Amino acid sequence: MILPTLNVFRMSLFEKGAYSPNETFVGLKNFKTLISDTNFIRSMQNMILLIVVVTIVTFAFALVFAGILSREQIRGQNFFRIIFYIPNILSVVVIAGIFSAIYKPENGMLNSIIGLFHKMENPILWKGESLVIVSLIIAMIWQAIGYYMVMYMASMASVAEKLYESAGLDGAGRLVQFFQITIPLIWTNIRTTLTFFIISTINMAFLFVKAMTSGGPNGASEVSLSYMYGQKDAGLYGYSMAIGVVIFIFFVCIVCTCK
Repeated sequence: MILPTLNVFRMSLFEKGAYSPNETFVGLKNFKTLISDTNFIRSMQNMILLIVVVTIVTFAFALVFAGILSREQIRGQNFFRIIFYIPNILSVVVIAGIFSAIYKPENGMLNSIIGLFHKMENPILWKGESLVIVSLIIAMIWQAIGYYMVMYMASMASVAEKLYESAGLDGAGRLVQFFQITIPLIWTNIRTTLTFFIISTINMAFLFVKAMTSGGPNGASEVSLSYMYGQKDAGLYGYSMAIGVVIFIFFVCIVCTCK
């Protein structure tokens, strides 16, 4: 693992074709090109947007659902756990196929439901340039909520019930108990899973883009990893390694910040 990682840094300083043994040392030229590459900047912006929005929404829903299923007396709790967890065991290709069918402009489920309440002269292009990122965000959130909900339910199960009983006697409602007791006591778990989730989101964003949109339309859904692969396939191996270095540094900064 260490040697290939170091080789990425070395190759970022060279100009080399993807399938050619010849390489030319160019120093920081690849990085200078990156700074002015609007397509790369757009792909980084898309990746950061996905990380921020997917992380916030996923963790918010996972915590709320975990709190409801842990504290409230709901019939069939195990059934709901299974239902929420199922998306996590599906492959990205399957999920991409499901949501591509849902987003289909002509007869997709989403446009069909909207059509029941509002007559549409033109179908909504959910994978069009203006909505494709939103469509990816919805699919990624749907895939991830169940896994983290189950993890937080396990953490919440270790919180002593007497703490809630004491808070209830003092007049604290369910919402106050959730924010003043539950969240602080499972915060270590939340912080740890947050680090892993952000890192996995960077990889999952690439997989969803490749499976659902291939970076289109017109690069509107391109993320940094998919852009890196595209540059490699175009024969710009050294340039793609420079992108890999930037992503690696971005990884490290995120991990250090979360810690």
